[in-house]
Amino acid sequence: MPEADIIEELMTDYLAAAMAMLGPAQNRHADPAAWDRLHAELGIQLLPDYRIVVDAFAPIQINGHLYLSHPATERWNLGQHIRGEIQAWSEVPWDDLDLDADEDPRLLFGLDELSFGTHNGLWPIAGTDRGETIFLHAATDTPRLLVNYDETWAEHRMSFAEWLYRYLIGEDMTGPNSAAFYPGPVQLRRLPMSADERPEPWYGPDRGM
Repeated sequence: MPEADIIEELMTDYLAAAMAMLGPAQNRHADPAAWDRLHAELGIQLLPDYRIVVDAFAPIQINGHLYLSHPATERWNLGQHIRGEIQAWSEVPWDDLDLDADEDPRLLFGLDELSFGTHNGLWPIAGTDRGETIFLHAATDTPRLLVNYDETWAEHRMSFAEWLYRYLIGEDMTGPNSAAFYPGPVQLRRLPMSADERPEPWYGPDRGM
């Protein structure tokens, strides 16, 4: 089986497994034209499985910590989130920081340079209220996610769906000792679409955990 087919098969399996924990897709804001506009603006294509999860649920808080935005909404807009994060991360004076070898993503991951929002750079696609940022490294043909958590970095050469699945079952997906596992069904909470909205959480199916 060609490598591309193997990757696609694995992605499909993990996507199905992750969606099984989250429950039926709602697709409240699914809009292919919004993704087309976002991709044209960014100049890159975001991962297909990431787009499926975002369309199915976002804007959403998952597992009490993980936030996903959507390109078609005014509030919690994915394009705005990515642009804001790119600006913030681009302002960090990396060359002036006294980083140890295990704190410098350039040394850790063999990056020629550390840039954000460029064709060869890092793209912030999700984050948590614990200060974790999940980046897509756009320069590779196969999925590559880099995650920053405090002063640590982690690399995951896998699809977003696999990363999400492993995150939800309690693996350390944002660095050593970073697991955020809660037994029972996964909690989901819609993000408020107005200042006075207070969405109540709901739960995915029982998952035997």
